[in-house]
Order: sequence, then structure tokens, then C-alpha cells
Amino acid sequence: MKRKILIPTDFSDNAWNAAVYAFKLYANEECSFYFLNSTNIKVSTFSNFSNKLLKIMEEDAMKELLSLKELAETSDANAYHDFQIILSSENLKTAIKKAIKEWDIDLVIMGTKGATGAKEFFIGSNTICVIKSIKLCPVLVIPEEYDFIIPSQIAFPTDYNRFYGLKELTPLIEFANLYDSKIRIVHINEDEELNDIQHYNLKMLQNYLNKNAYSLHWLPNYAKKFIEINDFIEELDINILVMVNYKHNVLEKILKEPIIKRIGNHPIVPFLVIPE
Repeated sequence: MKRKILIPTDFSDNAWNAAVYAFKLYANEECSFYFLNSTNIKVSTFSNFSNKLLKIMEEDAMKELLSLKELAETSDANAYHDFQIILSSENLKTAIKKAIKEWDIDLVIMGTKGATGAKEFFIGSNTICVIKSIKLCPVLVIPEEYDFIIPSQIAFPTDYNRFYGLKELTPLIEFANLYDSKIRIVHINEDEELNDIQHYNLKMLQNYLNKNAYSLHWLPNYAKKFIEINDFIEELDINILVMVNYKHNVLEKILKEPIIKRIGNHPIVPFLVIPE
């Protein structure tokens, strides 16, 4: 079945890098890639722009979208891939939501600045806004200047407090199936033993992943959750981090802590966020 992938763009190098990652990730899959640009202007500044100027801005954005499509067709001469463009006057969050519904999008892929040292932002504010608000399909975040690496190792952190159904796990399984990747299930050990609910959820998770190669990993509770996950990523050479976005889980805690202290000198790996 043909995949439909939405790539929001501001025509920056960072956005193009995310697009290139998408082309390479799905090099052997039939895909339609939709480039989306939002020309939305904040209300506070809108009064300073004439209708004529706004029209010129839209025309310029359309020209850039057409040039981007041509660049993609030239750079990615893949018979499996085709490219579409979407110009929206809505804000980015609303534009993405409407595009997902209208074009039946399967995945959103967008770029963001990667963390490279002390006091660097984990992910940008626009990306956080999209992650928190998009509930219709997964979002894959690509760090700045991150070069494509075959995702042979996928990290999936969980506290086992929530039951994952096939709906939440399907994106994880599909990513693993792309390159026969190994799924490394990561649990940060806050208590000495799992309770009955956690045991049940672990068992069901294993049942759903029984056709995939996976392993279980327990980490001691020695630091902030993101620090521990990042250490795990570096030690096991993880290529993609996958998490389910629901209330009161590890991801929510991470998103509330945008400043990361000394997480290493390497940008974080691509981050797939699956909606609840």
C-alpha cells in the first residue's frame, strides 16, 4: 500500500535534511511525499501588512514550493516516489492537522535542531507544539544535520504502566519491519519489582512483538529520564527512538524539561512519536 508522508518545510537546510532522510528511509517503499508550507502571520503583525504584500508572500512561497518539488524530483530519482505541494495560510499546527485529514497522511516527518552539548534545546518549540497536538498520525522528528543511517536498532522506552494495543504498536512494528530492525524495550527501574499490572502489560507487549526481534533492558534510576535514555542510545548505538505520547508518561516529563544538561557531543537520533 502506498504511504503518504507529510513534510512541513520553511525552505531551510534543516527542513531539506529531514526530507532527504525521509527519501532514504523509504527508498524501497512506494510513497507520496507532500511538502507543506505555512505562510501564516501572527495577528499582532498582520495589520502591518497590506493585502498586496500578503499576496506577494504567498506567490513567493508557491514558487519556492515548486522549486522544492523540482529539487526533490531531481535529487530523488526514485520510481517508487512522487511529490506533491501544499500551501496554507493557516498556522503550522492547524495546517498540518488539515493536511492529515484531507490527504489521509500516514506520517509527518519534520526537522528540528539537535542537542549538541550543555544547555541546548532538546527540540524546538514548533516541533513540541506539533507533537503535543497531532493525534491523527505519528510524527518523526529528524535532528539538525543528521545523516541517514539504516535504523537497525530501535529503542522503545516504557514504564509498563500502560497497556499498548495494536493501534499504538503498529507504527513501531512497521518501522522495525522496514530494515528488520531489533527493538530494544527500555524500562527505567523505579521500583525493585514490577506489579501485577506491569507484568500483564509486559506480557501483552511481548505477544504483539513476537514476530519481531526484540530484547528487554532494565536501567537503574540514576538520573533524569531523558539523560538515561540518551545514555542508552549512545551505549547501544540506537538509530531511532520511539515513544507513545500519552498523559503522565516518560515523554510528557521529557517535554516539560526542554533544557538538557550535558547530554553528550552527538545530536539525538530521529525520534518517532506515536499518538495515543
